Amino acid sequence: MEPVLGPLYETGIHMDQEVDLLKRQYLQLIEPDQLSIPALEGMRKPGLQARIFQSMFEEGSIAYPPPDRYKIRVLKKLIDCMEKAIIDPEEDEISNDLTACLSQLIVQPQVSASLAAQQKSYVSYTVPSCKLPAPFITLLESHYLLASSGTTGLRTWEAALDLGTFLYSQRGRQFIESQNVLELGAGTGFLSIMCAKILGAKYVLATDGNGEVIDDLASNIFLNDLEGGGITETAVLKWGHTLIDGILDDGDSHRTYDIILGADLTYDLTAIPPLVSTYRELFDRYPNVKALLSATERNEQTLRAFINTCTLNKFKVEAIPFKVPEQSKQLGFFHPPNIPIHIFLITRAGIGADPFALN
Repeated sequence: MEPVLGPLYETGIHMDQEVDLLKRQYLQLIEPDQLSIPALEGMRKPGLQARIFQSMFEEGSIAYPPPDRYKIRVLKKLIDCMEKAIIDPEEDEISNDLTACLSQLIVQPQVSASLAAQQKSYVSYTVPSCKLPAPFITLLESHYLLASSGTTGLRTWEAALDLGTFLYSQRGRQFIESQNVLELGAGTGFLSIMCAKILGAKYVLATDGNGEVIDDLASNIFLNDLEGGGITETAVLKWGHTLIDGILDDGDSHRTYDIILGADLTYDLTAIPPLVSTYRELFDRYPNVKALLSATERNEQTLRAFINTCTLNKFKVEAIPFKVPEQSKQLGFFHPPNIPIHIFLITRAGIGADPFALN
């Protein structure tokens, strides 16, 4: 298996590799000031400028491109760097294709910033791989909005990217390959789609408690060519509700699951009792199942309450040591490494007590 990190972006950087890294960040809508823009010496070169245009801005080069407002910001940043790179104004030039593209975008009617913030955008997440080209996941999501009911499921959060980085590693792949996967609180479907599209899962059921989120999740499955075939399905699953005939409406009592995934599920103290109750019922129904949970530590009390409630229910909770690379060395699934995120392996150790008790 390939390593999560490689030497490609550390020494002897090739033009295609520089532009590919920039494109990966661009497709994930990374803020322009945080993009890995090639050194000024390279930005003067017509070949590199042409490669940036052809790869990122030429019409038809990207199936699901970023929104125009973001394109404008990135183009302004790149052209500013090219201007700073000029040594001899008579010899050094800025690509006409890039400047023309910026001009065309600027003159087009633009929606207001407030309305733009309410619109969903295509965001593509590239795996942290040295390969060129590398696999990626495309989602239609919002970086700024919650669903009308207050759910957080309309964007991909850092805990999912962190768990995705772990699962793509050699150590993490063993949990997914050829396994039946159940995801709780799937949101945009990032992890479920990754398992089905990239990690070789046998079957994936992506669940969420919000019907609006499930509808959008189905659209993202379609975007990644996973519709049909019965490998990836969706279902509404409300934590704490009894599973009488299985999870799917038509019943799936014949299917067993090997791994339960979850990211950012312990965001609120009130969510813990029904979440642990659902874990307990799933452990009862599928005795050999394991769970991987990626939890952002927003509040120490909430995370401690989750662990204590799991312990009360005779769950074994093991922290998996995993550290994402610093941002300058990340090759994909870009996210700040300083956010306190913990990955836990949860298994059933015995018969527990009241799942709705909090310690």
